[in-house]
Amino acid sequence: MTKTELFLKLDQPNENGVSRWVNASEFVDEYAELKFGNGASWARRESTLAKRYIVEFDKSITPGNGIDRIRTNGFNSGDYSQHIRSDIKREICSQRCVVLGTSNPECDHKNGRKNEDRVMKNEDQKISDFQPLSKPANDAKRQFCKECKRTNIRFEAKKLGYPMSYYKGSAIHSGEENGCEDAIGMIR
Repeated sequence: MTKTELFLKLDQPNENGVSRWVNASEFVDEYAELKFGNGASWARRESTLAKRYIVEFDKSITPGNGIDRIRTNGFNSGDYSQHIRSDIKREICSQRCVVLGTSNPECDHKNGRKNEDRVMKNEDQKISDFQPLSKPANDAKRQFCKECKRTNIRFEAKKLGYPMSYYKGSAIHSGEENGCEDAIGMIR
């Protein structure tokens, strides 16, 4: 179970994503791995938890700058869960990066726009929705996807040395859920 999953088990947000304040003193026994070390790395802005929920911290109870308690206070607007089921993540991370062939990849959503409702619901995810990418390849893909979202122009795979730009389609992204599936170097 990931730390996000563990926290949500303890936190139990309602259907609106709002929970009670969870005191740091509750991070014992089953929840001991949630103890705050260097801040709250598992709940920071870039974390899986914070991408889905509005996360609030309270530092007002004890002296100093330590986090005393935490809660979720609703969903981040328009953002789906980017969480990937642990069984899928394990399988994908046991493979090699599809771009560089290196080991120890990250588990990446194939669709960089993340606009597929089915994929954004854990119970409906399929292993074929994800791919193993090394951190450098995943970081590069993320930047290409941001640019494509901004301009609606798909990534030009020849820039990475591929023999063609796209398997099918043109430079203009269709906006469809599967509009990225034929981009060379992006999705296998």
